[in-house]
Amino acid sequence: MKVVVAHNRYREAMPSGENVIVDTEIAQLRAAGAEVIPFQRSSDSIGELPLAEKALLPLSPIYGRSAQRDLSQLLEAERPDVLHLHNPYPLLSPWVVRTAHKHGVPVVQTVHNYRQVCSSGLYFRDGHNCQDCRGKLIGWPAVQHKCYRGSAAQSALMATTLAVHRPTWRSVDRFIALTDRIAAHLRDYGIPDEHIVIKPNGLPDPGEPEPLGEGFLYGARLSPEKGLGLLLDAWQRHPDGSLGTLRIAGDGELRPLAERVSQERKDVEYLGILDKAGMEAARRASAVVVHTPTWNDTLPTVLLEALSAGRPALGTAVGGIPYIIGETGWVVPPEPEAIAATLPLARDEAPARARAARERYLRHFHPDVLTARLLEIYAGLSANSERSPR
Repeated sequence: MKVVVAHNRYREAMPSGENVIVDTEIAQLRAAGAEVIPFQRSSDSIGELPLAEKALLPLSPIYGRSAQRDLSQLLEAERPDVLHLHNPYPLLSPWVVRTAHKHGVPVVQTVHNYRQVCSSGLYFRDGHNCQDCRGKLIGWPAVQHKCYRGSAAQSALMATTLAVHRPTWRSVDRFIALTDRIAAHLRDYGIPDEHIVIKPNGLPDPGEPEPLGEGFLYGARLSPEKGLGLLLDAWQRHPDGSLGTLRIAGDGELRPLAERVSQERKDVEYLGILDKAGMEAARRASAVVVHTPTWNDTLPTVLLEALSAGRPALGTAVGGIPYIIGETGWVVPPEPEAIAATLPLARDEAPARARAARERYLRHFHPDVLTARLLEIYAGLSANSERSPR
């Protein structure tokens, strides 16, 4: 199996989980015996482009001429079985789908967000969930609210790109939805069920879990939509020390809130920004991982890490969180009352649910399971491909 993996990497100065996911998936495919040819562009390279290419950058999300030229040469030389697209913006453009089809190569796309409809890809703006552009021919509300990079001009370009490429997206041979929530988004967009498969991202196996620690761990960007304020509201409805320790890791605009509450209460500890080893240590010290966003978070890695480490999770019933947690933890409405009522249950029931959390990881999110599923998807498409230009 020969696969071209196409991906526009985000700026390395702002580390993206999506970059890590793509790199991990490539490594897993190669370990399984697939020949993988990366076709990637990095937003970091924009400053180094020749002046002529910089002049055309505003049109890159729509067409991306140099990317189509280079991809055509690659496809002609390598004759892959399939092209697997992740993020096309801004340098690749969805036009890579048409370029691949021109060469008779079927296309799979992993859908990491909601950008078929939403210019920001989040269905979230100004502190609340938003679907104002849903069902519109052109997403003018995105322009009005400057949803893409805080710029009306760039939002207008992205809204135009999404309108132009509606037929392009509907020509994709197979969409990989990370969760049932993403699958529902694609169906609402008009993609038929037979063109959608649900396959989440996974994580390398960290090995058998260590015994549970005590208390709770919250690790995320400290911004309003990630729900730290919601969690602390719920936490402070209980007497100091009654739930064990709440450890908070991360940085962001709500950092002063985390610092203030950690000074006011003995059972709240702010850990600051942690590297991978630091997060692993914080998980080992905890019994439950808690993730309480209010936006439709697609597939939060913090919950996958919790399951792999045998830590049950408490999460809000938004986005892909119910899909990840399943029956192994606790899923509640994004309301302080509901979270407050569930915290004592999670504290008491964590030891009984720890093994189930680990088993859910092994069954649904282990790389051996997911890589085999991905190769099945590829094989199904390449078997039906006539290998002739379209």
